[in-house]
Amino acid sequence: MSLLWTIVLGIILTGHLCGGQEELLEDSLETAVDDVTTEGTDELDELEEPGLDLSPPDDRQPCAMWMGGVPGTPGHSGTPGRDGRDGRDGPRGEKGDQGEAGENGDPGEKGDIGNAGPRGFPGNPGLKGARGESTLSYHSAFSAGLSEIVSATNVPIRFNKFFYNDQHHYDDVSGKFRCVLPGVYFFTYHLTVYTKDAKVSLYKNDKAIMFTYDQYQETNVDQASGSVILRLEAGDEVWLQVYGDETVGGVYADNTNDSTFSGFLLYPAIPERR
Repeated sequence: MSLLWTIVLGIILTGHLCGGQEELLEDSLETAVDDVTTEGTDELDELEEPGLDLSPPDDRQPCAMWMGGVPGTPGHSGTPGRDGRDGRDGPRGEKGDQGEAGENGDPGEKGDIGNAGPRGFPGNPGLKGARGESTLSYHSAFSAGLSEIVSATNVPIRFNKFFYNDQHHYDDVSGKFRCVLPGVYFFTYHLTVYTKDAKVSLYKNDKAIMFTYDQYQETNVDQASGSVILRLEAGDEVWLQVYGDETVGGVYADNTNDSTFSGFLLYPAIPERR
């Protein structure tokens, strides 16, 4: 009985229900009224108050004046709608942290040779080289003449009039040139022939290297000459001498006719440095 009265009072205090609940409200109200009449009108009279309206609600009154019903069963999920249009680009984010360096890739193919670059600045001067040997130490030369007729044969001719012999490599006592600096030498002689034939040979270490022969013509002054290039070692000797007997000793010299013998070093044989 108390539960029934609670329902009736809730309906009365709330007011009107929505249109879909009107029939249910009418049935519930009629049932409630009948129960109240059956049990006795005394209790109903006690509940009446001045101004309380127990009549059924108007069909056209808004549902906002009635209390909400029991929530219905949730419906099925609808079909997904179509994709909407793309939105506008958002603002650019802040720069992220630098990532770790990746592994080195494979070397690429060699490219073409580029154009030559501009010329650089001159470099610093190098260190001063070691002092070399003086060229004066490789000088060897002589030029000598006769001051009288050669009288002896088969012996070195002694040239005793010097035009040049600063190194003293030619000895006027022995009549021989003695090699001090090994190397290649040039020798030449120019002889005046007078009164008889002349046959002269150039010697190197007691071996005749070359011969010059001139046949004298009466009333004439003849000339005989020769030249040769020799490689000499230190200690080698070179000289001129009449080759034969007195009949071929016509080498002559006086105040107006000279007979000369000359030689000089072309280039020295410098030992290799180790």
